[in-house]
Amino acid sequence: MPKLLRKRDGKPLRDAMARAKMSGPELAEATKDVDPTGKGVSPATVGRITGQGKTARDHCEWTTAWFVAEALHRRTNAPLQDLFAMPSPSTSNIERSTPDADEG
Repeated sequence: MPKLLRKRDGKPLRDAMARAKMSGPELAEATKDVDPTGKGVSPATVGRITGQGKTARDHCEWTTAWFVAEALHRRTNAPLQDLFAMPSPSTSNIERSTPDADEG
């Protein structure tokens, strides 16, 4: 499963957190409510995907994005697609062979 890409260096995530009046640790705690296992996302991971500094990360696992977006959606109605994007396809995933019908 491809990793998701946070949009605009995490600004939509930070904006949604501000609208929800949630800090990073509060958002991490709220993800436990949307995770069927109850584990949620760690405060450190929330900090990395919402942050702007050297430890900030642009990509995260699908489940991480889902739990964060769902927790924010419950308070702000912000959908996942406003916060995260699918990365563009890698050239390693594009098939390069010719169909059998084209072989001469």
